[in-house]
Amino acid sequence: MELLQIPIWLEGRAALERTALMRDPVIRGEAVPRGDGAPVMLIAGFLAGDASLGPMAAWLSRIGYRPCRAGIRVNVDCSGRASARLESELERRAEKHGRPVTIVGQSRGGTMARALAVRRPDLVKAIICLGSPIRDQLAVHPWVRMQIVTLGLLGTLGVPGLLSRECAGGECCGEVRRELEAPFPADVGFTSIYSRSDGIVDWRSCLDPAAHHVEIESSHIGMAVNAEVFRAVASALAEGSPAVAAA
Repeated sequence: MELLQIPIWLEGRAALERTALMRDPVIRGEAVPRGDGAPVMLIAGFLAGDASLGPMAAWLSRIGYRPCRAGIRVNVDCSGRASARLESELERRAEKHGRPVTIVGQSRGGTMARALAVRRPDLVKAIICLGSPIRDQLAVHPWVRMQIVTLGLLGTLGVPGLLSRECAGGECCGEVRRELEAPFPADVGFTSIYSRSDGIVDWRSCLDPAAHHVEIESSHIGMAVNAEVFRAVASALAEGSPAVAAA
């Protein structure tokens, strides 16, 4: 498997990517399309929370959008419970702004975004996934898979707020699994941004047939602070990224 040949220590590039972003004109909103005040919900990845997408939220506000936090402290809960809470938050944001919401999700946050778009296409304008294993949620580095198994064991033993072993095949996450496999709504935009040098997620699992694919050079963690990703996100937001008709 090609993913296993990528040393996970290359994820240390994230610090360099953040430094480069702070020096890049894109962080000041230069040479990117401007927004019209549209709401954008940000969903963090596995083991991360709203704070991990703080730089992107500030940047989105700077270029004319209204970023919305998902209200996730650490994204480790059962997908069924988490998606239900996100749906409620999505409803609240769409009602507040009087228009559908675009969702930007990193890693696991992107898989949740796809499920939400299938579930509530009336509330979602587009989704933009950053290094999200949409086609196979377990197409991740063994170190990450071990963390998933450990958290699942703790959740099964009764630790609250964690996924459990039942999530793998039980009905608690059954609806989410079905939504990830269901045809994507043709009137909802769908962009999947991926990197072949991703040290956490197998980039091939990011290639949803319904999505517009954008390849960039980035670490997995660094996608939240990568200048090339920011440009791709700005373009996708401006274009709406209509979903590709599934074959």
